[in-house]
Amino acid sequence: MTGKEIEKKEKVYEEDVFLETKEDRRLLPNVPDDTQKRSNIDRRGKGRLDDSTNVNDFIKASESGIRYKVNYKVKVIFENNGVKGSFYCKGIDISMTGILLEIYNEEDREKIETADSIKLNFEIIPGTMPEGMEMTVKTEAKIARSKVVDRGRGLYGLQFKEELSIYSRRKKDGYILTISGILLFFITAFIVLMRAESVIYFRFNKWLYLYSIIAAFFLLSRYLFAVFYKSIPIDTKFTPGVTIIIPCFNEEKWIQKTILSCINQDYPIEKLEVIVVDDCSTDKSAEKIKEIVHKLYEENDFKVKDRLKYILMKENGGKREALSKGVLEAKHDLIVFVDSDSFLNPFAIRNLVQPFKDSKIGGVAGRTDVANTYTNNLTKIQSVRYYIAFRIMKAAESIFDTVTCLSGPLSCYRKEIILENMDSWLNQQFFGQKATFGDDRAMTNFVLRKYRTSYQDSAICYTIVPNDHKVFLKQQMRWKRSWLRESLIASKFMWKKEPLGSLTFYIGVMVPVFAPIVVIYNLLYVPIVHRIFPTTFLVGLLLMAMLMSTVQLLLRKSTTWVFGILFCIYYEAVLLWQMPIAWFTFWKSTWGTRMTPSDVDAQLKKDKKRLRKARNV
Repeated sequence: MTGKEIEKKEKVYEEDVFLETKEDRRLLPNVPDDTQKRSNIDRRGKGRLDDSTNVNDFIKASESGIRYKVNYKVKVIFENNGVKGSFYCKGIDISMTGILLEIYNEEDREKIETADSIKLNFEIIPGTMPEGMEMTVKTEAKIARSKVVDRGRGLYGLQFKEELSIYSRRKKDGYILTISGILLFFITAFIVLMRAESVIYFRFNKWLYLYSIIAAFFLLSRYLFAVFYKSIPIDTKFTPGVTIIIPCFNEEKWIQKTILSCINQDYPIEKLEVIVVDDCSTDKSAEKIKEIVHKLYEENDFKVKDRLKYILMKENGGKREALSKGVLEAKHDLIVFVDSDSFLNPFAIRNLVQPFKDSKIGGVAGRTDVANTYTNNLTKIQSVRYYIAFRIMKAAESIFDTVTCLSGPLSCYRKEIILENMDSWLNQQFFGQKATFGDDRAMTNFVLRKYRTSYQDSAICYTIVPNDHKVFLKQQMRWKRSWLRESLIASKFMWKKEPLGSLTFYIGVMVPVFAPIVVIYNLLYVPIVHRIFPTTFLVGLLLMAMLMSTVQLLLRKSTTWVFGILFCIYYEAVLLWQMPIAWFTFWKSTWGTRMTPSDVDAQLKKDKKRLRKARNV
């Protein structure tokens, strides 16, 4: 199959929706200057992170200055010499501290310029600022700068009386905290009462009610343990050498943005290296890599030539082979794996390395948020799922230093562990079949055998999730196969870990494996045989769904919280039934979401079958 034929197989899906940030004039605004004369926010008088007495305030100040491109209808209410008036204009970019207004009408420009006081009314539309900021804003403001450009177009930069983050906490966060707190109390109470009922009726169906009690205990324990989780704060003096490796295959659209986010880190330049490995892509990924790398080489102040390089593989060897090539070229002791469609927060590496101050830690996972949340309902569902999976599930595992999957979008390992297990990792087989996916879970298992693993919620990256149901289902099937495979492997040694951590691991394997059987029993067997409507079972599912959504509302304060309920419905109706299929299809090595060599072979076999059928007809 030729490259063009492969490209035809890859369908063009719905255009993704992203936060639109206003580009900085500098290519690497967050990289500390080697001369130590200028850093990412020196122009605001905030200095360097290494010199800051409060790291959190420094990061907050940096993030407050990010400007987002918007198209808001803004009502300007002004007062001049006791006379009040108002007019409408357009807001074209916004940050936590201010907004840029575009005013064409000369009379309106005169009104705002001569006003004694100004108030702004506008709505922050979901998807135009970070999640949790969507709200109606009514705030005082003052002109910070203004200019009239072409065709009488006036641009007015207004500074808010208080930052939007503070405004949000004052206006809506208290209500959200109260409402979500009450909901959590009643939801948890109902779940506990229902499980008490399971104890009472235990003798009538021991296995079913035992599963019900164990499943409830496991899920509630995740939320309980996550309450006690805390990220390790940044120690500015702890900056070990880090090599970031980006494996790339047919990612021409996003690879440049990924590379930029990895090199544009607030981290000592002599201690950060980036290696991009193109796994013989059939699109223009290699050209895009060369283009951005050579453009970055022109940045003379940041020694980019000494710490950024790319490798072009002559044959497609798979993701593990690409990562291994990068590891062998790495010059630092910590290795960070970043997927080619994921983008790092400027402080991600600073945060990610902190747990390695403990010599027993062998690997750390960062938090992965969804970059294209507001594309459609499917991406919103995934956004809630990702947040709960990391902030709750991984955080709970991290309490016992037994994070079972250091996820591909952003994870860090000690190089010595990777080198020690590289041959086994590259040549891994399961039931006689070569393992081509699940590289992150497989490497995590190698780490867990002798070391501990942790989760750092403050190390954030953003990834692109599927916006098409067909692609999403293929991805989920692949993940379930790798989860089953690696869970079975991990079960051989996880009993050696901390008792409560190992117990919850085995329960976490058992609950989803047997879930399809329990659902069939409750939704089909009981109504048909006993003629009883499964009210209790359905109410239990609803409560678990509401628990997930309420926690999302409490922690993220986002309008996407309701999609947690939709995810649970989608899971029970569709995703749950992938598990039995995964039981019997371990041997499959196709990705399904991109045309890897395994996918090409599978497609060729399908084409041959179609040809044979056509000839027989």
